[in-house]
Amino acid sequence: CPRGSWPSPPVVIMAAAGAKQIMSVTKTAASRLGKLMASRNDAGTIGVRVGLRQRGCNGMSYTMDYTDKVNKFDEVVEADNGVKVVVDSKAVMFLIGTEMDFVSNEVGSEFVFNNPNKKSECGCGQSFNV
Repeated sequence: CPRGSWPSPPVVIMAAAGAKQIMSVTKTAASRLGKLMASRNDAGTIGVRVGLRQRGCNGMSYTMDYTDKVNKFDEVVEADNGVKVVVDSKAVMFLIGTEMDFVSNEVGSEFVFNNPNKKSECGCGQSFNV
């Protein structure tokens, strides 16, 4: 190369290989979600939306409802059985690493969120703080 005209260094573009999902869904929760979706008679429903709201004695509680759309900045988690869990964009930063499970016992059945970000929760477990 003539003096002063060095070649440009190569540009390396790396793709995110196997980007990690915001939250995980256990097989038990995926199975229950699949049954709920199958019993829903609404062709527009694409999955369930998980979010947070200010509530309870400790700050925040989880919300879950059927959804027919994915909003800008929402994150979509696909369970093993193909069921989509849409994480509301306002909840993403609080749910990173959370595991969604479904548990049954003698008293009842419920979805449970095992959230590594929570710092405390109320005595009944219905609200938490991060």
